[in-house]
Amino acid sequence: MRSRLAVVGVYGVITVALVAGTTAFITLDKHVSISVDGDVTHVRTYATSVDAVLHRAGVAVGPHDVVTPAASLRVHDGSTITIRRGRPVMLTTDGVTRQVWVTASDVEQALQQAGVEDRGIVVSADRSARVPLSGMSLRVDTVHTVDVHVDGVVHSVASAQSTIGDVLVEAGIEVGATDEISTPLETRPVDGMTVFIVRLSGGQQLETAAIPFTSSTVADPGSLVGTKRIVQAGRNGTLARTYQLAFADGVQTAKTLASEQVSVPPVPQIIAIGTKPKPKPVVKVVSFPAPAADGLNWPALARCESGGRPNAVRAPFYGMYQFMVSTWHAVGGTGLPSNASASEQTYRAQLLYKRSNWRTQWPVCGRYLFT
Repeated sequence: MRSRLAVVGVYGVITVALVAGTTAFITLDKHVSISVDGDVTHVRTYATSVDAVLHRAGVAVGPHDVVTPAASLRVHDGSTITIRRGRPVMLTTDGVTRQVWVTASDVEQALQQAGVEDRGIVVSADRSARVPLSGMSLRVDTVHTVDVHVDGVVHSVASAQSTIGDVLVEAGIEVGATDEISTPLETRPVDGMTVFIVRLSGGQQLETAAIPFTSSTVADPGSLVGTKRIVQAGRNGTLARTYQLAFADGVQTAKTLASEQVSVPPVPQIIAIGTKPKPKPVVKVVSFPAPAADGLNWPALARCESGGRPNAVRAPFYGMYQFMVSTWHAVGGTGLPSNASASEQTYRAQLLYKRSNWRTQWPVCGRYLFT
């Protein structure tokens, strides 16, 4: 009896153990979902932690992957483990390149994770494009405002182009081969940048200048000494000068002589100088009749008018008797009375006395004729 009870007790213990083991087995057996970038796999596992579940399922986790919940946390039946794979992105922002790791599956989310603010930017790829696990390169250009001074106008240009040259092309502003630009075309634009474009041009200008003629003399044996005559009249020539001009925005900045040539040669002037000796002058003696013998005192008149000097000059009166030139000529005199001899002047004065009123001719000194 006692042995039967023992057997029954043993079987009871075994039964309890089996029931407890079965309960524990059922408790450890779990159904877990693993989502890798949206691709879901369902696994049955006895593992108790996230890390163990992924290990037994053969799912490797990279250093840049994000696992939710954390790898050390326990899992339960019906749990979902989410893995977002890390993707390398070579991100170039306004010319500055850096590598970032993102778990986003498209470009739009990748930019957000990289901290790129979506304010006036241009992206090199479609924002809905998928980011592959191998990664990708993205270029982001920010819209900058650049003031361009050209042709007397200021253009405020907003552009996301990466170089000043591309900004100008986008704005339709042409830069000529000879134009000067304050900023190199390959420069990356920044907000508030000012660019000056100076239009350079050139041209030619023709100017003329006179070439003075020269003068020379030749001997003329057929003409008397002291005489001159122009054999060939001189004429100025013409010198044509060509200047190269430079302009900046229409304002002349330089003028350089490019060439010059004589377009009209000058004609020299030739003067003939007489070399024939002058004949000796023939002295002609002119005699004048003696003063009138009527008793008039001509020396007294001369002393009163001129101090008795034949060469006295007090223009318009000349000579001993202070003739006017017109009166002198009227009584047959030539040249100036002061150049004539005393006898001729007395002779002409007597002629004047006979044909005119002495009071009119010598109103002050005439009375001395009768002293």
